[in-house]
Amino acid sequence: MEKLKESEYKPSEQNSIVDSIPDELPILPLRDIVIFPYMIFPVLVGRAQSIRAANYAADQTKYIFLSTQKKSTIEDPAEKDLYTEGTIAKIVQILKLPNGLMKILVDGLFQARIIGFTGKRDFFEGKIEIIIPELDNDHEMNAMIRQMTQLFKDYVKISKNVPKDTIAAFDNIEEPDRKLFYAAANINQAIDVKQSILQKFTLKEQYLEVIKILNSEIDILRIEKEIDNKVQENISKTQRKFIIQEQIKILQDELGDDEDGSSEFAKIRQTIKKAKMPKDVEEKAVEELTKLKKTPAMSPESTVIRNYLDWMVGVPWSKKSKDNLNILHVQKILDEDHFGLEKPKERIVEHIAVLNLVKQMRGQILCFVGPPGVGKTSLGKSIARALGRNFIRISLGGVRDEAEIRGHRRTYIGSMPGKIIQSMKRAGTINPVILLDEIDKMSMDFRGDPSSAMLEVLDPEQNHTFNDHYLEVDYNLQQVMFITTANVRYNIPLPLQDRMEIIELPGYLEYDKLEIAKKHLVPKQLIAHGLEKKTIEFSENAIRKIIAEYTREAGVRNLEREIASIFRKLAKDIVVKESSKKKSNGKLKYLITDEKVETYLKTPRFRHQRHVKGNKVGSVTGLAWTSTGGELLSVDVTIMNGAGKLNLTGQLGNVMKESAQAALSYLRASAKKLGLNPDFFKGKEIHIHLPEGAIPKDGPSAGIAMAMAMFSAVSGKPASNNVAMTGEITLTGSILAIGGLTEKLLAAKRNNIKTVLIPKENEIDLKEISDKVKNGLKIITIEKAEQAVPFIFDGVKLKSNKSSKKKK
Repeated sequence: MEKLKESEYKPSEQNSIVDSIPDELPILPLRDIVIFPYMIFPVLVGRAQSIRAANYAADQTKYIFLSTQKKSTIEDPAEKDLYTEGTIAKIVQILKLPNGLMKILVDGLFQARIIGFTGKRDFFEGKIEIIIPELDNDHEMNAMIRQMTQLFKDYVKISKNVPKDTIAAFDNIEEPDRKLFYAAANINQAIDVKQSILQKFTLKEQYLEVIKILNSEIDILRIEKEIDNKVQENISKTQRKFIIQEQIKILQDELGDDEDGSSEFAKIRQTIKKAKMPKDVEEKAVEELTKLKKTPAMSPESTVIRNYLDWMVGVPWSKKSKDNLNILHVQKILDEDHFGLEKPKERIVEHIAVLNLVKQMRGQILCFVGPPGVGKTSLGKSIARALGRNFIRISLGGVRDEAEIRGHRRTYIGSMPGKIIQSMKRAGTINPVILLDEIDKMSMDFRGDPSSAMLEVLDPEQNHTFNDHYLEVDYNLQQVMFITTANVRYNIPLPLQDRMEIIELPGYLEYDKLEIAKKHLVPKQLIAHGLEKKTIEFSENAIRKIIAEYTREAGVRNLEREIASIFRKLAKDIVVKESSKKKSNGKLKYLITDEKVETYLKTPRFRHQRHVKGNKVGSVTGLAWTSTGGELLSVDVTIMNGAGKLNLTGQLGNVMKESAQAALSYLRASAKKLGLNPDFFKGKEIHIHLPEGAIPKDGPSAGIAMAMAMFSAVSGKPASNNVAMTGEITLTGSILAIGGLTEKLLAAKRNNIKTVLIPKENEIDLKEISDKVKNGLKIITIEKAEQAVPFIFDGVKLKSNKSSKKKK
């Protein structure tokens, strides 16, 4: 934009000029500019319509009306696209350019407006009304002139876009209207804002508009200046700090001064010394601190080193919590928190006894294996409380990245140590109890195998030099007591099992659940539901009813949920009763009986006797192990005419199907010895079904049950359903050992079955099973399948092998 020049016309000449201006004038549409009276301005004309209008004006009277377009983007404007208010100007000079454009110099004369268009086709032409604002020479006008003058001078001083010599030219102008339009022309504002000045027709209104625009613009410019000053100040501070730091470093290098350059570095050095790190670790930390001092503060590397040092000093290296080695105290805490679980409790007490003698012992790795809800995780918390150590729980369920255990290397953005080092920092001591929950739920993929990374953590021979990828120094985990939990033992990799002492936690008996509910669950739920101040009595029969008819589990989680459900409903009854009676005589007593349980929990979910007792042909009771505890397994067999085929249903796995084939082959091979027709399979079809059909089943331990069910169906002799059995069968009729014996015995006891047949090889396992489980059970060990027949079939006696040989 070229510099504006002041018009040379004087007010005395205005009257003669007005008379010489015709009523109808050609109209020149302007884009992105508003031209005010008394201003000389060059206009570049390029559109054909505008060129014709300029040429017509130059040939005739040289007067032209300048009107600004409402939208500058419109290439071919219509009459409605132009502002009606504008300026009458005189063409002073025309310059035709080689590229077909035209440059005209116009001199703004009067403010005017379009009354109407003449309808000329070649260019815009309209009837023009000249507006000469009247000057009121009063105090208000003088005040406005003064205020506008001061504001314009302030605006020029602050603005970077207006030349400073504009003020000198402004001071030389005396006429109020000329002063006004000069200021308006020099304000950097939008077209519609400038146009609003021409839309006012009195000088006072125009002055008010200019004052308003100047005030707004000055405020914006001041805010911009403040922001700019703050930015510049921050930049200069940073630059100054950087220059001073560099100067200090150079001076320190010259003097050979190793002291820390700032209080921040001195503080870090002091923290490193306080951490009491091993010598090689401290050397590494000091080396990183030296590197940090030489790294510019704005460098990304500086943040990486600083984070590394924070982790190095944050991890405990020597701080240790004092163990409570009082055996009686430890026993008391463990008994307070958990009922039963004698084996793990005994193991912890033994550990405390050894600590009393040797004072320091390598960290122990225990693995609690058992169904959900038997108290594995809470037992870990209880052990930490008994020992007086900090407790940290790490959930390994779904962990599939090896870096989550060992950490990421520092080269990665956002890298950090693994879960082990993070847990040590949270613990704050070198001897916490760390519970690795759900160790059997770890998985592996292309990112690595976290279970392999755990081998170093859980090996007492190796974990004193555990190396995290982030820290890159050896960390001693020997004094940490690791406790791991799992639901299924065979899901834990064998090398990992080899490094842990596995303690089996079997499911609870009804008696155990009753005691746990009375001592732990009911008091806990009373507090949780705000009922501890009320007189509430929970009868034993009510708890027994919940255990027998509303839950079917090895642990006590569902039992706790059902008790909580009863207390919620009871709380609602209490609130309703107390709100209806304003005054109650004394404390009300609430008794929860087995009838109340059925009222609150509705229809029982499980039958009291899951299986039908009695003698049935082709139906026997087996025992199965599940991750939630032991269960009864019904085996049903029918025989019908067919093509000598064995059908197996009930979602059986491959191992179980092979077991059924082995049982059938044994019966066919030993038919004479068992007193069966050797051709019982000829022209017959045998169907074996194991309900419930929707539940997948697998494993070899149902072999004896399927053999006895087929024996019953073939012989037509009813089998006793008051006898449960488990064992793998071979083609020769030998019964092999099985697993999960405790859970299977519990299932039999829970269902009130008195006689259980187990393999002879499992006899050794009976010594480790609690007497509470064995009491009331008649456990019979068998080596051969035929030994089971007399216990299952009343009055059936097989001939011995010796007698059969003599007869031969």
